[in-house]
Amino acid sequence: MITPGRWPNLVGLRKHIRRQSERKANRSMKKIAIIAAGVVVLAIVLWQFAGRSGPEQPGRFEFVEVERGDIENIISSSGTLSAVGTVEVGTQVSGTIARILVDYNETVRAGQVLAVLDTTMLSASVRDARAGVVRARALHDQAVRDHEREQELHDNDLISDAQLSDTQTAVETARAGVLSAEASRDRSRANLRYAVVRSPINGTVIMRNIEPGQTVAASFSTPTLFVIADDLAEMEIRALVDESDIGVIREGQSVRFTVEAYMDEEFTGTVRQIWLQPQTIQNVVMYTVVVEARNDRGLLYPGMTATTDFLVDERDDVLMVPNAALRLRATPDMYAEMRESMEARIAELPDSLRQATQERMARRGGGPGGQPGASGGRPPDGMGDMGGMGGMGGGSSDDTSAMLWYLDDAGRLSATRIIKGVSDGRMTEVVRGRDVEEGLKVITAVNEPEEDNGSSNPLATSPFGRRRG
Repeated sequence: MITPGRWPNLVGLRKHIRRQSERKANRSMKKIAIIAAGVVVLAIVLWQFAGRSGPEQPGRFEFVEVERGDIENIISSSGTLSAVGTVEVGTQVSGTIARILVDYNETVRAGQVLAVLDTTMLSASVRDARAGVVRARALHDQAVRDHEREQELHDNDLISDAQLSDTQTAVETARAGVLSAEASRDRSRANLRYAVVRSPINGTVIMRNIEPGQTVAASFSTPTLFVIADDLAEMEIRALVDESDIGVIREGQSVRFTVEAYMDEEFTGTVRQIWLQPQTIQNVVMYTVVVEARNDRGLLYPGMTATTDFLVDERDDVLMVPNAALRLRATPDMYAEMRESMEARIAELPDSLRQATQERMARRGGGPGGQPGASGGRPPDGMGDMGGMGGMGGGSSDDTSAMLWYLDDAGRLSATRIIKGVSDGRMTEVVRGRDVEEGLKVITAVNEPEEDNGSSNPLATSPFGRRRG
């Protein structure tokens, strides 16, 4: 009710009406929020109550399906690409690079000139060596003439044998001097020839380490001037393989690899050699495996890092089960439920078959009233493979077999033993397994409910506590 005189103007009246409307809207929103929260709480409580009271608790097990496809067992590694038949070209003499006649990626022939060193000093050495030969020959001729004169005097008994022997020695010494001078001359000529660097093979220049005007010193070691690859169509990878995996690597084994430059391309190769000399890298023993690969398209370059997969074994179009299902650790409740299911199914059998089944199960320790035994065996059709389930873990008794748990068509817990095949670390081949077929949902984990101590939280988001798998 608007009292006359209370609102001196129309603007104040409008503000009062707007504030009243906002208060009513806020009260309505609070009521809606309270009602919605109550509905959510009620839904959670009803859902948990239904899940706890139902015959089969939703979410009790986690499942995966048995698939059919291709599976491979591979060993992954990495290495560096290099050309096969790589030759490092150096020089045997020191000097300054005068000319370079080839560049990167050029194709060269055997004997082709690659570079030339400055020959000023080398030519002078040749001339000096020639002069040394002339001098040595002159000395030799002089010694021969002296010996001939001494020989005449000795024949006339004018000098003693000792004097003649001295001249003979002088002749032999002069002859040795000539040979030494000729060797020095040949060495100087060879050094002059070495100033011209030639290609030793047909190939492609993949590295050039010199520039015109650069000085190279070959006093203590031969410097590498060029690196020439014999054939870039033939490449090799030197991959490092861990000692735990080297036992399955064989010569002739197929290899797949990729390089970062072509991530969508997959290249193939073959193991050519396994080096027996180990390398220790960060306390890990590694062995070098040489892989040969074709490079017909020229996509692979020396020095690229290759990620390799050594193909140990492969299977095409086989049944596969995730490894998580093979690692399942069955609970005591699962064994108890399985035993009750077996007793019910055995009770449905004809009398003769039921008695024989009970006797066989009793002998194997897996009959009604006992825990499934550890010895192998096969129950009647429709009862799964309870023989040989091992202990409470439900694991395999050896590395070639394992247990799979699943729900049959009637929703009853069942288990069967399978024979394992090739594994890629995520999936494992099923070589043989009763009732195992594509699409079968097998159990990978058990969600165990928490113990009820009388203080359960009705707002808990899950009726299960620990996850066991």
